[in-house]
Amino acid sequence: MSNNGKNSLTGAQILLNGLVDNGVDVFFANAGTSEMHLVSAIGSNENARPVLCLFEGVVTGAADGYWRMARKPAATLLHLGPGYANGMANLHNAKKAFSGIVNIVGDHATRHLKYDAPLTSDLIGHVKIHSHWFHVSNSSTDLGQAGVEAVSMAESGWGKIATVIAPANHAWEMGEPHGQLKKPQALKNVSDKRLEEIRNLLEKPKKTAFLLGGLALQSECTELVSEVAQNFNASLICETFSARMERGVGRVTLERIPYFAEHAIKFLSSFEQIILVGGKDPVGFFAYPGVKSRLASEECQVSRLVDIDEDVFDTLIRLKKLVGGGYKPILQKAIRQEPSGSELSPSNLSIVIANEMPENSIISDEGITCAADLFEQTKAAPKHDWLSITGGSIGQGLPVSFGASIACPSRKVIAFQADGSAMYTVQTLWSIARENADVTIVILNNKSYAILNIELERLKVGVPNSKTLSMLDLSNPEVDWVSISHGMGIEASRATTVTEFEDQFKSAMASSRPRLIEAMVVQKINHGYE
Repeated sequence: MSNNGKNSLTGAQILLNGLVDNGVDVFFANAGTSEMHLVSAIGSNENARPVLCLFEGVVTGAADGYWRMARKPAATLLHLGPGYANGMANLHNAKKAFSGIVNIVGDHATRHLKYDAPLTSDLIGHVKIHSHWFHVSNSSTDLGQAGVEAVSMAESGWGKIATVIAPANHAWEMGEPHGQLKKPQALKNVSDKRLEEIRNLLEKPKKTAFLLGGLALQSECTELVSEVAQNFNASLICETFSARMERGVGRVTLERIPYFAEHAIKFLSSFEQIILVGGKDPVGFFAYPGVKSRLASEECQVSRLVDIDEDVFDTLIRLKKLVGGGYKPILQKAIRQEPSGSELSPSNLSIVIANEMPENSIISDEGITCAADLFEQTKAAPKHDWLSITGGSIGQGLPVSFGASIACPSRKVIAFQADGSAMYTVQTLWSIARENADVTIVILNNKSYAILNIELERLKVGVPNSKTLSMLDLSNPEVDWVSISHGMGIEASRATTVTEFEDQFKSAMASSRPRLIEAMVVQKINHGYE
């Protein structure tokens, strides 16, 4: 659509033109009445791609996955305060992932707000929770300008969430063409002084770890850290849950901080100093009786090399030059393992995935209690990207895998998905089928909230009775994922043995169509925290 002069376009058309002209061309949408002019504008713009989702948590999670892989923002289209509220959980995850997203949230026409209609809510209060920047338009022309400013903000630093509130009358009223995109905030430079301070720390005879997170988990950055670390015999570790990690054969392998606090404390106990490279001072996911929250030892000195929104690659180049050494990065070699026996355990299932996944796959991990096995087994798998549940709000895995596939349609996406959390955003299956996305979903069916069974023991709440255990049980009734998948339009099968899973997974890897495999996992929950 082209601009034909002043006052010739509606505010919705001006907004859409501004977004598309500045690179935002994918719109994950779940619209309502107040957004119909925006829907029409998307439909009329030949360069805009609408992607319909049946729940707002799928909309926001897909936009998160899209940013992680495309490194450019998609837009969401949400309906009033309740629609935004439905998407909040995955906006929480997206914020923790530093994902750039442009939210377009429709609101009542300005003249209608005073009547307190049923869907009227504190929309500004809602969007403040997760938005780094937000703006309520004051006219149709301002709506268009707000859109381009939102793009600039979303692309700033490591990525930001920017929200535009669009009153319905500003979408239908006529206005003037949008302004020009402001230059996004560039990555900040780390000072020479800080580099010198870190070098001085590294030269001390202390057991040291580099803790990587955020953009430091790109392969070009992990290689630089590997080269620097060898000068000081330092270890390379990473955060438990990261937005995107490039790993596998030919890449640097990092040891991941364990999830359970007791294990993490033991893992970190030997380090006398930790250098943060885009990561955070490690803390426990939750508090537990008698367990400290900060995971490094009290004697361990934690120092920051690179913070959020700082230029990781430039910093590591300069640090490498400063310390010298001439080392080459230590890269992962191929290792093939074979399953042990026929039981479909998390370890055997993970070995099959590692052996059969193609190079450049994308793994969206929401495997919960099975995820540690897959992470370990795939460290020597073909090169791939690993996307974690960054904010811990379950229901992320399926939408993030979908958004990643929209961003990278030529790459195989594997959604490693626990059964309980899959039910939070099961509507994603419909969108995956509708878009014919190349996503293979592995549903880990252990018929329970297995992680909560473990946490029940770890929190020492006493011997659980049958009523307590019933709140963690998913077997009454059993969820039939094959039937659900067929009902959503995706080919599906069930595997109960290693051989069955291997045959089905190989078939899925050889196809570019959506596929779901319900893996009936035999999982022995050890309440000794394993």
